[in-house]
Amino acid sequence: MTTDQDLYPTRLSEPKAPLTREHPTVWGDAGSGPFSAEELAAHETRGFTVIDDFLDAQEIAAYSAELQRLSDAPELARDERVIRERQTGAVRSVFAVQQLSEAIDRLTRDPRLLDRARQLLGSDVYLHQTRINFMPGFRGTGFYWHSDFETWHAEDGMPIPRAVSCSIALTDNYPFNGGLMVMPGSHKTFVSSVGATPADNHESSLQAQEVGVPSESDITSLAERYGIDQFTGAAGSALWFDSNIMHGSGNNITPFPRSNIFLVFNSVDNALVQPYAAPAPRPEHIAHRENVTPLR
Repeated sequence: MTTDQDLYPTRLSEPKAPLTREHPTVWGDAGSGPFSAEELAAHETRGFTVIDDFLDAQEIAAYSAELQRLSDAPELARDERVIRERQTGAVRSVFAVQQLSEAIDRLTRDPRLLDRARQLLGSDVYLHQTRINFMPGFRGTGFYWHSDFETWHAEDGMPIPRAVSCSIALTDNYPFNGGLMVMPGSHKTFVSSVGATPADNHESSLQAQEVGVPSESDITSLAERYGIDQFTGAAGSALWFDSNIMHGSGNNITPFPRSNIFLVFNSVDNALVQPYAAPAPRPEHIAHRENVTPLR
């Protein structure tokens, strides 16, 4: 475990009251990127921003074909970067996807993404994590309420919540097909979890997260304070959301599948150290620590 000061302690032996976040959500200003001052202020307050028509129809088709290619690739059948549903064995996620797809590698460097990530984080950025997610119709399983930063801090050694995620929808997101739910404003509160991190926790948590999740009482308090919004929108829309926002998704029992490209940008000034609450760092394909060269 790291000897650096831990400003966001978690995986505790007993419950602790939620902490008020010490760090800003938006580190840049209107002059440093495409977001306007009004958009930045809204993002600082809510913790997320939705951009419609981020990708056009041709791009959606091209990236969807890449997702299908990777899902079906026989050479990846036993690759550790491929995460499968616990019950059905269907592909749930493919991690470090920029290593497997030239098209998605180019997308991570697209100015539409890179300029916004730099503006929100106020610095050069690198990729902390990338993946593609699948939620098939009828049998796609969701994720329980959680803060990504809680996991990235505890298990990866991310010092502070100076990271932002971009989820780009490749299928329509309806209110009823397992869309992402967020608690607007909850990114201002850090909720510690109770219980030590088991060794190799990632081997099960990427299928169903059971360690590092908030208590039902904490979820209830956050929901009563902040309310719950849901990310809906047509294919091609993009959701930018803060690393500490409380979010989750339900199962998809509809015939309408859901898939997205998920990119996490971290500030180069927030590079990973040793985990704050885990026996060892997670593998490189889940949390990149070997190369923090700024994206260009």
